[in-house]
Amino acid sequence: MPSYSLVVPVLNEDETISELYRRVKAAARQLDGPLHVVFVDDGSRDRSLEIIRGLRRDDPLVGYVSLARNFGHQHAISAGLQAARGDAVIVMDGDLQDPPELIPALVERWRAGARVVYAQRTRRRRASAVKSACAYVFYRIFARLTSIEIPPDTGDFCLMDRTVVDLLNALPERSRYLRGLRAWTGLPSVAVPFERDPRFAGRTKYSYARLFGLAADGVVSFSRVPLRLATYIGLAAAALSVAIFVAAVAAPSLLPAPPRAGLAMLVAAALFFGAVQLVCLGIVGEYVGRIHDDVRARPLFTIRESAGIEPAPGDAGRR
Repeated sequence: MPSYSLVVPVLNEDETISELYRRVKAAARQLDGPLHVVFVDDGSRDRSLEIIRGLRRDDPLVGYVSLARNFGHQHAISAGLQAARGDAVIVMDGDLQDPPELIPALVERWRAGARVVYAQRTRRRRASAVKSACAYVFYRIFARLTSIEIPPDTGDFCLMDRTVVDLLNALPERSRYLRGLRAWTGLPSVAVPFERDPRFAGRTKYSYARLFGLAADGVVSFSRVPLRLATYIGLAAAALSVAIFVAAVAAPSLLPAPPRAGLAMLVAAALFFGAVQLVCLGIVGEYVGRIHDDVRARPLFTIRESAGIEPAPGDAGRR
């Protein structure tokens, strides 16, 4: 009989947790083994942790990890993956946009031989046109910039075999884009289509700034194209500067503009090349910053408290 783990990162979801738990338990009745639910409280400031403690008191198959502060969505999932002990591990968000009723379908495809089963969105119900368009464009750009094949319109909602989870837990990098890392493993995967529901309650925790940061993590983690692009921009700027020099010095007859216009042109050129340099430095800085994070080798997270979590073999609760 296989065992299953469900990892649910939570940030200020006290209006949703009870309903999510009810629907998860209903879906678990269709499985051929026990489902251990691992909530990861990512520094919530509402009653989320209190509600999770209550679920733990009533159900021995509920465990939780409470992080010492808000470490971010991807790190919260990483904490859940380290705590999960199932033969197959399911990851889903705590806002009920990922329907728990899809869990049996994910398990079925895993039982058929897939190591990774993605939940692939076919439609976002009541989603803003801007967010849907941004997600659509990002996945297509990401596919062109990297050699990692991530099915379009897939998020963190997935099922992973124990082999995949162990590989992800062993990776040392700090800037984690998990939907890219699980594809990087190259193990057999399959997608299960679904329609993404609107939030059950509350407000989204992913602002456009956070979404942009997540997209940047994904591109920088799996592609050197931005670095090459910086080189190409620099070469293009150098060629343009030579052309301007030739036009201004070697062929003054081509520039019949008065001195003031020439001065404005000089200032505009200086600002342009300064902007190009700053853009290139910013691209390089993104990569250097991630190298800095990896070299420091700080833990991905720190834990305030946990319950119902078995320590890994040979690991006395170290995180």
